[in-house]
Amino acid sequence: MVEKVFHYSTGNNTVVEKIIMDENINYIHMIFNKEDGLPEHYSNSNVYMTVIKGILSIGLDEQEIHEYRRGDILEIPYNTKMNVKNLHDDVLELIVIKAPAPSHFSKINDKS
Repeated sequence: MVEKVFHYSTGNNTVVEKIIMDENINYIHMIFNKEDGLPEHYSNSNVYMTVIKGILSIGLDEQEIHEYRRGDILEIPYNTKMNVKNLHDDVLELIVIKAPAPSHFSKINDKS
């Protein structure tokens, strides 16, 4: 078999699944119920965030919270402060791709 097959959850329970974590990309599937989200943090790579369902409420750096809906794709630069939340009743589902993989940036930072 040439291809490699990965699976992700299809339910509505809160989950953060690290599906692919290799030297090229990180591919992460996230499901958040109302009031769930990620701790505030800085992006450790270039982040591409796709809203699969629900409404994403996200604060970036010092901006006010913006909302994005199903079908929206965000490109978030490396080292951006992120505050990711679901502030709505509907389940929020995201696909997050980090490219290059965060290990790329740690190698660059180690050389300085």
